[in-house]
Amino acid sequence: MKTKIAVTGACGYIGSHTIVDLLQNGYDVICLDSLVNSNERVLLGVEKITRQKISNTKIDLADPLSWKFLAEEFQDISGVIHFAALKAVGESVQQPLRYYDNNLNALLNVFKWMDAVRIPNLIFSSSCTVYGDQCSLPVKETQAFGISPSPYGKTKQMGEWMMMDFLSASHKQGISLRYFNPAGAHESALIGEDPRNPALNLVPVITETAIGKRESLTVFGNDYPTRDGSCIRDYVHIMDLARAHTLALEYLLYDKMSISFDAYNLGIGQGISVLEMIHAFEETTGQKLNYQIGPRRPGDIPEIWADASKAEKQLQWKPEHGVEEIMRSAWEWERRRN
Repeated sequence: MKTKIAVTGACGYIGSHTIVDLLQNGYDVICLDSLVNSNERVLLGVEKITRQKISNTKIDLADPLSWKFLAEEFQDISGVIHFAALKAVGESVQQPLRYYDNNLNALLNVFKWMDAVRIPNLIFSSSCTVYGDQCSLPVKETQAFGISPSPYGKTKQMGEWMMMDFLSASHKQGISLRYFNPAGAHESALIGEDPRNPALNLVPVITETAIGKRESLTVFGNDYPTRDGSCIRDYVHIMDLARAHTLALEYLLYDKMSISFDAYNLGIGQGISVLEMIHAFEETTGQKLNYQIGPRRPGDIPEIWADASKAEKQLQWKPEHGVEEIMRSAWEWERRRN
């Protein structure tokens, strides 16, 4: 019998690519998604890639009764991978109550479901934003949480604290994966980043500008204390990120972790500026971008990149794709979906 894994936020960008990796590694996957910022049509692409039909159960995990429905419908689960959350930094600054209500209540209801039907393992979708705006670079997991400049980042900090308490008290185990800017698409170009709302992440904004959906791209600030004045980030290919979730899950399933909670950075380990990403896209695809310099965006920090050596050592995870492959795959996906 296949090991059954529940994936919340399954139709989203990271969730859908992780489902592909899980299915290709022999897992039975239960998809859960409210479809607030995603679309079920992504599962058609997953089916073409994996040759396995999969359906979504539409559910709002922030609903206080959601855990009871899940406990009645889905049992005999070996683990939950929890992606379901609102994730736009700027929007969270404007709508903090919405972010606290959705992100924290959804996580609480996952805990209640896990408790009710004795699900032993949890993978939490976290972010490098937990480190706040004062970091020693490259960032290691031992870095203490700083003051996050956005409510989104604060919900990820709170989520990890809640997770530590819950796992310890319930004698379960879990891993928090702290992402450093996922980007790119599956090599087939059958799935990629396809938000229901206007794209906010840099790479899809770049590809939408190149294909003509946007007149121009705005670089938010060129007066940061960085090598070219624009923000510096660590980008990781979406399929490398998806693979990390399967490896983290297996680390738990095979009883390799001796503590109830641990966290891992996921990034290439190289800081790249916004302007450098623009030039990398132009060089990789031959497409020229129309961009302009604008004011700083609320909630952004100047620079951050990862030390991901812990994930390499303990989870046996190492990124296989660089920035060129991120840009090539993102561009192929953009062209295919239009």
